[in-house]
Amino acid sequence: MTLLYSDASAEGHLTPPGHPEQVARHAAVLKALAPLALAPRDCPEADEADLLRAHPARYLDRLRAAVPAQGSVALDADTHLSPGSLTAALKAAGGACAAVDAVLGGEDESAFVAMRPPGHHAERETAMGFCLLGTAAIAALRGLEHHGLDRVAVVDFDVHHGNGTQDILWTEGRAFFASTHQMPLYPGTGAAHETGAHGQVMNVPLRPGSGGAEAVAAWRLIAARLADWRPGLVVVSAGFDAHAADPLAQLNWTEADFAAVTALIRDAARAAGAPVVSVLEGGYDLAALGRSARVHVETLKEAAQ
Repeated sequence: MTLLYSDASAEGHLTPPGHPEQVARHAAVLKALAPLALAPRDCPEADEADLLRAHPARYLDRLRAAVPAQGSVALDADTHLSPGSLTAALKAAGGACAAVDAVLGGEDESAFVAMRPPGHHAERETAMGFCLLGTAAIAALRGLEHHGLDRVAVVDFDVHHGNGTQDILWTEGRAFFASTHQMPLYPGTGAAHETGAHGQVMNVPLRPGSGGAEAVAAWRLIAARLADWRPGLVVVSAGFDAHAADPLAQLNWTEADFAAVTALIRDAARAAGAPVVSVLEGGYDLAALGRSARVHVETLKEAAQ
């Protein structure tokens, strides 16, 4: 089995009409996962201690002060706050931390956190790219600091580079971060020469128009490095916007490619004896998002051979 974490607060984060990171994304994912009969667990709000490992208090204070009493405010051209946005982000991060606690406690070998807004673009002191809090990084740091793990890993197959995760973990020598992403594309980071303060960052950019063969080749390289890292926990930033149908990018992945990439990550984690916590990031064609999220979770929950 795979544990599922979700919360109604995800639909309280409202974006302007026509915005790709829309409320309907959450419903599309849950509808696609419904046939798997996974009983969703509620997401608690993240503890302040977990937030402060990734973001300084001054940033959190600015974010809280910016939440409007009504309507919407823009933090930048892409990133918006409504009255329910911060609660949704806090519960996305809290759900990821609860999932870390559950898998490290032996309840299951994997968990999927179906929440929004996404998080991998949120840098230590900057909200951007639809993201407010660095959910994946927060989850990884909980594994290190709360559970006392020696090493963790965050791997990211969203079509956009996880600049926020990289920023938060850049100097954290116990955390391996690896990403495939289209380049050139927003946010413009993620070149192969960006390797972290301790050589623990691995970026594999993909050319526009590339598809499954290139994806699987890249993830074989990452999976080998991941297995060598021997993490005690693997956190996945699961963005499904590399799909051929997605409107925001130009990669040509299919559901089969997401399954293949997920299997490589899953098997490398199993080889290290590490549980997996996957958190939803991008994916903006609703039908493709639902289908891709389902094959991702189905692949995570496949029994070991």
